[in-house]
Amino acid sequence: MTELQPIRFIDGAGYEQMMGIWSRSAGEVFLDWLAPSKGLRWADIGCGNGAFTELVVERCAPAHIVGVDPSPQQLAYARQRHTAGLAEFVQGDAMALPVADRSVDAATMALVIFFVPDPAKGVAEMRRVVRPGGVVAAYAWDFTTGGFPWQLPQDEVRATGATVPWPPQAEIVRIDRLHQLWADAGLQSVASREIVVERVFPSFDEFWRVAMLTPVLGALVEALPADTLAGVKERVRAALRIEGGKVVHTGKANAVKGVVPR
Repeated sequence: MTELQPIRFIDGAGYEQMMGIWSRSAGEVFLDWLAPSKGLRWADIGCGNGAFTELVVERCAPAHIVGVDPSPQQLAYARQRHTAGLAEFVQGDAMALPVADRSVDAATMALVIFFVPDPAKGVAEMRRVVRPGGVVAAYAWDFTTGGFPWQLPQDEVRATGATVPWPPQAEIVRIDRLHQLWADAGLQSVASREIVVERVFPSFDEFWRVAMLTPVLGALVEALPADTLAGVKERVRAALRIEGGKVVHTGKANAVKGVVPR
């Protein structure tokens, strides 16, 4: 049996099509919910290709924002965005953030916490770098209820017997689990909510093309026999909401926030 490779994101441009657009849509709702003041200092943990970092710069007028991610390829793409010069991007680990104690007003994880090896330690690290009275917040796709935007094609490929890996902490995204995780970290005024976003694709072919940019899935699909692949695509097409030839697709995330005690 071929050993499964861990899920890694190394293609910033591909990630932008596959997930960056979704991240911005969910991020807009998330930031409206946070309702932050302007002029804050932010840390965006697991910033990836900088999609959410860019959104914070555009909508929140931060005094400074640092994006932290383990992938040099993703960070290289992030630095090319128009936030370059307004945001700092550094390579680092969510388990040991390269950010000083109590140095930011807000620390966020956008679509990341399910990849963190130890979510409790990851939240503790965010709390460490946030000043008293500051906010620690996150949003994550709800894999437990089919909220991940690409879960439909992934599940159909799984049904063929192929092994499509789940993120290592997929269960932590349940809204009750996130709420408890934040409370256990000693954060105050913990609140949580669902975020539902919609994306329109001009055709099924475009939906499928973008779905295949998902790490691992594209390679698995290429290995399927032609008749098996045709069946997978037909079942996915039949399950989608298609209006006038356009695919109207939704994703659902859960969000949580809490305040560092003064």
